Amino acid sequence: MHQYWFWIGNFPVRAYSTIFAAAFLFGLGAALYFARADGRKDLVPHFWNLAPLLLIGGLIGSRFWQVFFFDWPYYSKHPGDIIAIWQGGLSIQGGVTGAFLVGLWYIRRHRIDFGAMLDAAAPAILLAQSIGRDANLMNGDAFGDPTHRGFGLLYPPGTLAYATFGNQPLWPAEVWEGQADIILFAILLILKQRKKPWPKGFFFMYYLVTYNAVRFCLEILRGDSPRFALHWDAAQWTSAPIVVFGLAVTIWMFIYQRRHPNRAPDGPDTEA
Repeated sequence: MHQYWFWIGNFPVRAYSTIFAAAFLFGLGAALYFARADGRKDLVPHFWNLAPLLLIGGLIGSRFWQVFFFDWPYYSKHPGDIIAIWQGGLSIQGGVTGAFLVGLWYIRRHRIDFGAMLDAAAPAILLAQSIGRDANLMNGDAFGDPTHRGFGLLYPPGTLAYATFGNQPLWPAEVWEGQADIILFAILLILKQRKKPWPKGFFFMYYLVTYNAVRFCLEILRGDSPRFALHWDAAQWTSAPIVVFGLAVTIWMFIYQRRHPNRAPDGPDTEA
């Protein structure tokens, strides 16, 4: 793990920031590709227009989630660190929420096909999240609990993981999550090969349900988050209702498709 690639004078080029930027750019590229592959070239200009808005909304949402839901005991004592996003501390769940709200506003304003836009974005989000976990690994955050066994990740001095647990092997929670994202990405590509059309919006619901189910399980291994009721951390309390919501919406989608085989459920203020 290396927090810095190199220095330009006194300015550090951080691994976290550069990998995060790469994750966003590759995710945008994937969204453009899948929009075309789905036969929705009309969405491509909208993704370009949305990109900077999604970045801003994602950053605000991810930092808000991290500060107020995940680690408020620390930030309440160090308010000056709230804006220091270059040091790490960006919640995936908060970032998706912030970007979703910005995207929803844009979709309603321009009357875009809601489900098609979300379905093109779903694989892109999984790919970007997987790359983003590499940023966490290099930065030494989003780490696991001590394994108390003869294996695990050893973080170097200067990282938050080392400051928390010292020279103890830790569960590779962020590594496994990044690998799980790639597996979910591959399964999504396989599902896309189905000849019979899926309900519109299905792939985004697939993302919400599968990612948050995996995230809930892997959070058991995390060592950087405070625990609340049921010994769940904030990510688990976020994931559980999202999984329930996603499953309910997915079931409704299939029921709607069966009852109305020639129609797809429209999103809010979408075009037909």
